[in-house]
Amino acid sequence: MRFKAEIDVMPLDALLDPQGKAVTSSMANIGLNAIDGVRIGRHVRLFVEADSSSSAEAMVEDACKKLLANQIMESYTFQVEQV
Repeated sequence: MRFKAEIDVMPLDALLDPQGKAVTSSMANIGLNAIDGVRIGRHVRLFVEADSSSSAEAMVEDACKKLLANQIMESYTFQVEQV
């Protein structure tokens, strides 16, 4: 079976996010004063061939832990669906 995984990787809340801070500062410059606390992360989409949804989730979890996210500085969430 084929599965699609949508993965979001974000900097940990306790860490500074220079990109997010720059965007937050720029919001006021374009008249969007009500927007603050911007955090910049990344989105990864990948496809997995697996026997089951739980097997696909385990592979995605492994990929996140070993390659896609630096767990010292980032957190991640993902969703897996059959396609």
